[in-house]
Amino acid sequence: MVDPQHEIEPYVEAAAEKNMRITHIFETHVQADHVSGARRLAVITGAPVLLHASAPVAFPHVALEDGEEHELGNVRITVLHTPGHTPDGVCLVVTDRTRGPEPWFVLTGDTLFAGGVGRPDLLGHGAESQLAEQLYDSLYGRLLKLPDHLEVFPAHFGGSACGKGLSGKPGSTIGFERRFNPALQFSSKAEFVRFVLADLPPQPEAFAEHRRQNLGQV
Repeated sequence: MVDPQHEIEPYVEAAAEKNMRITHIFETHVQADHVSGARRLAVITGAPVLLHASAPVAFPHVALEDGEEHELGNVRITVLHTPGHTPDGVCLVVTDRTRGPEPWFVLTGDTLFAGGVGRPDLLGHGAESQLAEQLYDSLYGRLLKLPDHLEVFPAHFGGSACGKGLSGKPGSTIGFERRFNPALQFSSKAEFVRFVLADLPPQPEAFAEHRRQNLGQV
């Protein structure tokens, strides 16, 4: 499972219907837009919750490091540390060996969306500019190094408050975003930072409380 919602029953039922077990619960970052179901799912399934080592969570979990790989039968998941939306953000590059030996798609969490990128202002406290610079490095230095044909599946699409200008399309490709995503058209980090910090919508009031819950602080 990746980024489970609070209501976990559909995941448990789907696994049972397919006679499968949930063995890994990945969080692409400490969520702010919803209360995560990761810990509830861990209790029911016995599977560990996996977050990047920089996530300051106060509950048992497995710490992920950049570049590590997890083998799940025919599927390999490779972790890319992509800070920017949050310091602990990761993207998951997925290879399905029943399809081919090379990666097929990437789960980009709140780092890269169809038509937009993650907002870097959720932590506040003056961290916005530093996170925006990290987001540039994650996008231009990591994700845009991936092949154009790789499919992109983000955590959100149009209507989410986790970014601006998001498309209503739930998926894309690296090549399409490279060509048409407004945030990926800049030749300098400074231009990118100005763009992603401009005209951000207000954060929903619930975001801060959700983040505290997902850190295990309440």
